[in-house]
Amino acid sequence: MRARLAAGERLAGALVRMPCEEIVEMLGVAGLDFVLIDCEHGPADVAMLRTHIAFADAHGLPVLVRPGEDEHHLAQRALDQGARGIVAPHVEDAGQAAALAGALRYPPHGTRGFATYPRAGRFGSVTAEEHRAAADDILVLAMLESPGAIERAGEIVGTDGIDGYLVGVADLGASRTPQDPMVPELLETVRTDPAVRDAARADLAGSAEAAATSFAGGAQLVVYNLSAVLMASFRDLAAAAD
Repeated sequence: MRARLAAGERLAGALVRMPCEEIVEMLGVAGLDFVLIDCEHGPADVAMLRTHIAFADAHGLPVLVRPGEDEHHLAQRALDQGARGIVAPHVEDAGQAAALAGALRYPPHGTRGFATYPRAGRFGSVTAEEHRAAADDILVLAMLESPGAIERAGEIVGTDGIDGYLVGVADLGASRTPQDPMVPELLETVRTDPAVRDAARADLAGSAEAAATSFAGGAQLVVYNLSAVLMASFRDLAAAAD
């Protein structure tokens, strides 16, 4: 995914919560570029997560994982099981960004425990050098979810090992005070900040139309909120009987 983004490609994926193995397969069959599995607001069960990653892998669908806040050990286990990247919530400053990046990288650049025998190392069938090279290619996105994080976006995404950002609009709205700018203004602030211009921008979207608007506005990744997409479809189906 990092190579595709560097080449200027725009990628569309979907945010899903476990358990949803068949939906993960359907996303792969439909041709989406990735799936983001939510362990922050869904069950953070590593065994179940491994099953979802295996189903996605069978269809060539890269998996990103969103752990809970500062759940670096869960992120490490997700990478061991074959996840290709981490979307970390509530990254507030450069210190937290550095701790995140360090937890996801092998020594000497980080503190992640090294092993080739988990699923990511094809159960020990790759060399240590091959495994290290693959691990260095993971995608790491920091979620900006407060006015303070928006203000410090440049130092967060400028941290070595952080590839880009995703604004958590719901948390941003919940965390702002009456003295803070409104959410649309905060979004405009970060999206026009020269300090984040070179970072990969990911947006959440609830429809194809919203995704098109995000891509036109400079997003490189769009993550469909599958719950919103499905609920909109279900409401349309229910309305047919009215």
